[in-house]
Amino acid sequence: MLSTRRVLWESLLFLLGLALSACNHGAQGDASSHTPEALRLGFIGTGEDQPVGAEGFAFKHGDLTKQLEQLGFQEPQFVRFANGPDLNEALSGGSIDIGIYGDTPALVGRAAGLPTRLVNQTVVGMDAWLLAPAGGVSSVEQLEGKVVATSKGSYMHRYLSGLLEEKGLRGKVTLIHLLPADAQAALERGDVAAYASPVSTAPLLVSKGAKVIDRASQHAGLSGSSVTVITDAFLQKHPHFPRQWNDLRARAVAAVVSQSERYYAFHAETVRLPLEVVKLGYPLTTLHSEPLSPSGRSLLEGTKRFLVAQGLAQRDFELAAWALPEG
Repeated sequence: MLSTRRVLWESLLFLLGLALSACNHGAQGDASSHTPEALRLGFIGTGEDQPVGAEGFAFKHGDLTKQLEQLGFQEPQFVRFANGPDLNEALSGGSIDIGIYGDTPALVGRAAGLPTRLVNQTVVGMDAWLLAPAGGVSSVEQLEGKVVATSKGSYMHRYLSGLLEEKGLRGKVTLIHLLPADAQAALERGDVAAYASPVSTAPLLVSKGAKVIDRASQHAGLSGSSVTVITDAFLQKHPHFPRQWNDLRARAVAAVVSQSERYYAFHAETVRLPLEVVKLGYPLTTLHSEPLSPSGRSLLEGTKRFLVAQGLAQRDFELAAWALPEG
């Protein structure tokens, strides 16, 4: 009888040990499943190691990282790209989860089947300047038969294409690809008659001798916008992320507006440009905290129609189906 009791007791202890072991294993599994995930964010830049919009300002002061940690993410991993097409390739290949870049490459990518969704517009009404050498042409009409350049696939490309169409010069100029970092040398050597520059660097080129012969803001519908897109794969894993991102971005925009001098100082230091150039190139009026405003939506629709009509985008698609409900 005693032996039987001992066997029962030892069996009970054994089963209890198994149960405790299973509980401990389950607890460890839960903990590992909540390990903070990396957030890989691509942006367009020329040398800086982080974005310079409201998101970058929030990151600089620790707010972005703190808020992302509360959502279960690590400090964001920023990946810089020279242009939008390169960022599209990274989104397609799965090396980044989110992209902040110009509307034109984002629309072209989606039209080509890139599996992204539109989260928001970060900037609405981005200007582009058409620059010529100091002793060069003084009007757009004088560009006929000459070589003009811009970063192909960018919002400046859309502006330049629209401008040439408007002036009846489509097919009458040679359009080549040239990154903003190479524009000054090309203008100084006379390699190009004009360069469509992003407003972020155009004022600096003017200070070094280039002259402005046209601006996107002088033509209805030719200004650009910057957008945030997210991959379908990341969205499936984090369906609430777009709304959370837009909430924290709205707070970041409010911080930029209320601390504008600190923001401009941060921006100028990050991109290594004079403060006056940054203030001219990035008016705060272009920053939008609303994910997708009526004016922004209208600008996207117009840009999409133009890209499709000119054969720069493979096919048309419904903007409403691309934009997330949170946007």
